[in-house]
Amino acid sequence: MAKKRAVDSYILFATLALVIGGFLIFLSASLGLLAREGAEFADIATSQLLLGIVGGLIALFVTSNIPYRFWKQYSFYIFILACVLCLLVFTPLGIELNGARSWLDFGFTTFQPAEALKIGYVLYLATWLSQRRKANIPFLVRIGPFVAITSVVALLLLLQPDMGTFLVIGSAGGAMFFASGARFKDMGILALAGVIALSGFIVTHPHALDRIQTFLDPAKDPQGAGYQIQKSLIAVGSGQVLGRGFGQSIQKFTTLPEPTSDSIFAVFAEEFGFVGSVVLVLGFLTFALRSLFIAARTPDLFSGLVVVGIAILISVQSFLNIGAMLAVFPLSGLPLIFISHGGSALAMALASVGIMLQISRYART
Repeated sequence: MAKKRAVDSYILFATLALVIGGFLIFLSASLGLLAREGAEFADIATSQLLLGIVGGLIALFVTSNIPYRFWKQYSFYIFILACVLCLLVFTPLGIELNGARSWLDFGFTTFQPAEALKIGYVLYLATWLSQRRKANIPFLVRIGPFVAITSVVALLLLLQPDMGTFLVIGSAGGAMFFASGARFKDMGILALAGVIALSGFIVTHPHALDRIQTFLDPAKDPQGAGYQIQKSLIAVGSGQVLGRGFGQSIQKFTTLPEPTSDSIFAVFAEEFGFVGSVVLVLGFLTFALRSLFIAARTPDLFSGLVVVGIAILISVQSFLNIGAMLAVFPLSGLPLIFISHGGSALAMALASVGIMLQISRYART
């Protein structure tokens, strides 16, 4: 094994910058809730700070000091536990928000088990892929287990339904499968099968079909399916080059839906303009590229695949959120990692980064 060193400072700095800057953005966006009936600003801010940032940084510290081989040894059990948590959303503990039954209510807090499923899937898939690196094996043996593991995740998420999270997890799985040395032919077959399955889901789910139609023509239903994207584009455009200034967003006080979660990038763009938006995108890009740089220098295949999976989970979801607010991608309901409201989601993201940082200690220079 490579010599153990300090954690990668670039990933750590990028993460801390996004978390600290993200909390300031979150506080500004949360001010918009004060103008809306029933909003509890203090409770939301406290949850984000204590559970998300404080709890998340503690989780990051803990996971960054756990030997990464621990996760390989117990990956199957972690994956099964995450699957069980996802099944619990269909019990009385589950609650429905925005048309999806994706949350568990424990009384003192809520939790989205799909966040645990993300890391459970990455760890278990990395374990399987790192143990089956043989070139001359039959086609079904090469892709069968990958399809089976991913299908379990798809079933759990699409029953909720939560297509956005599955697209993120599926992207991570595909990247890991390719990074493990998959053949281009196998990747092509899997991509085709994925497109067919995704098309079938969209056609059979009116809500998903509405989002695709809105993406293709945002002005088609401005008071219905296209309302959020219309208001988001107004907020982004209002920011112009340098923005209105911190805390000065107008749209968050009036008509912008979900200013602290799905639409928080629109609030940021209105306050910091094009220049600020570019800086934010570069922050996520720096995180992603540095993570992939580390993944290419890890001491073994398992650790490299874990880093690839976590990097793709975080970066793809973040760029899908930003792209949706700019009408570049269809709306998915995905929050912006490190920034959007969601204490438990932020804590899980930081715990995942901790695993990456632990692996970075052994990366070759």
